[in-house]
Amino acid sequence: MHPIAFQLGKLTVHWYGVFLALAFLAGLWTATRRAPRTGVAPEKISDAILWLMIGAVIGARALYVATYWRESFGGEPWWEIFMIQKGGLVYYGGLAGASLACIIYARVQKLPLWKVADIFAPSIALGYVFGRIGCLMNGCCFGHQCSLPWAITFPPHQNGSGPAAGVPLHPTQIYDSLLNLALYSALAWLYRRKKFDGQVFAAYLMCYAVTRSIVEAFRGDYSDAHRHGGLTPAHLVSIGIFVTGAALFAILQKRAAAKR
Repeated sequence: MHPIAFQLGKLTVHWYGVFLALAFLAGLWTATRRAPRTGVAPEKISDAILWLMIGAVIGARALYVATYWRESFGGEPWWEIFMIQKGGLVYYGGLAGASLACIIYARVQKLPLWKVADIFAPSIALGYVFGRIGCLMNGCCFGHQCSLPWAITFPPHQNGSGPAAGVPLHPTQIYDSLLNLALYSALAWLYRRKKFDGQVFAAYLMCYAVTRSIVEAFRGDYSDAHRHGGLTPAHLVSIGIFVTGAALFAILQKRAAAKR
């Protein structure tokens, strides 16, 4: 775990921020290459990235602050809620914020929403791969203690939080990255063979909900206050995301069949 990448004078550059930037760049590059297959101009996708970045960061940070206010911000200066370079983003909040931004952008630009959603869906999974590596470097989202050969240990965290130093843990960040790399490959394959607009995005919602739920079973960074019947907050949200994806898949498939 090396939270700080380098110093530029008084400016501290954190690895979490570096990998977050790489996540957006990887998503942008792959999405613009994918866009022409559906007849959407690549520059329209490039222009959407700023909207999605703003929506994702606001949504992810807002959900984190709301969920972990007592643990992370009690007694801290109010401006700490804006210090995202130190970590503290909740993915599902980011997904919701980016989705809302995408809807607004598509309407403003008069673009076909579900075509645009399909273009971005595989890239979301790819960006997540880099994001979770940032979590690994930051020492957050860590796993339960284990004795497996691939267990990892962390040094003492700078602010006293995070995983216990020297204790072997499940590398949940790596589990998440590898599962989403596989998901990216599957969605990219599906994109070239999709039968209706929105299919790839709906498939992403369902598949991500499953992969996230698998990884959550190994997470060790939740307090008892954030567990409900053995389920983490992400487990509960994943149920809703899976149902949303399944409903969206059925509705859009039925709508496409009616137009034929």
